[in-house]
Amino acid sequence: MKTIFITGASSGIGRATVKYFAERGWNVVATMRTPEKETEFIKVDNIVVLRLDVEKQDTIQSAVAEAIQRFGTIDVLLNNAGYGTMGLLEVATEEQIRRQFEVNVFGMINMTKALLPHFRSIQEGMLINISSMGGKVTFPTMSLYHSTKFAVEGFSESVSYELASQNIKVKLIEPGAIHTDFGGRSMEFFFNDSLTDYTEFTSAFLGKLGKMEKDPAYASSPDLVAETIYQAATDGTSQLRYVVGEDAKMLINMKENSDDEEYMNNITQHFS
Repeated sequence: MKTIFITGASSGIGRATVKYFAERGWNVVATMRTPEKETEFIKVDNIVVLRLDVEKQDTIQSAVAEAIQRFGTIDVLLNNAGYGTMGLLEVATEEQIRRQFEVNVFGMINMTKALLPHFRSIQEGMLINISSMGGKVTFPTMSLYHSTKFAVEGFSESVSYELASQNIKVKLIEPGAIHTDFGGRSMEFFFNDSLTDYTEFTSAFLGKLGKMEKDPAYASSPDLVAETIYQAATDGTSQLRYVVGEDAKMLINMKENSDDEEYMNNITQHFS
């Protein structure tokens, strides 16, 4: 029986993925910052719930050690923990900027480093990183989030070369908009009404965004992402990128088949 280790398993994509793999007979290590609040997963025999905060190195090491002790081996690491920010760059504090990178980038890198010795010891393994269509295309007011997901893309592609020499595969999942709590507990906003020079711009953007979020066709389900993660983990290929959602497929295709000016003009018109 194979084992997957999942960060950020308390909600959204992470939670859906725990269920998807467990239902298909995998052992699942479901990690989260507050495992004491979990009531569902603790009742399932092939799921172990552990405390892990990707900003705290000691919790990473202890969770990995406990997972290996419990299941013997870890076959797949899913770096899912992350959150988004939306707002004006001028308003963002240094703490907000640094934390966006600490969680989305450095947390992912530290988790990867923690599992690599184990993968090398068993002479195989798989690293699956949750990126986003936001790692390939950009939208207004999300400069910090986009920069972290562009980093996830570059890190994953580059590290795949050295890890291939150790029989360790790397996969990237690029979801579009997903029906999760990403816009709630997983999104931090920083706008400032007193910065009036941006009022016209932000009002138009937020108004358009609000209409999009109310559209039932706006986003895919987290179950669709979980299904794609399972495909990536089991298809036996060396495919690097997996795009999830019609919006992501359309926008990534548009970006790849347009020059920068054309793409950015299309986005500006869409959100104005």
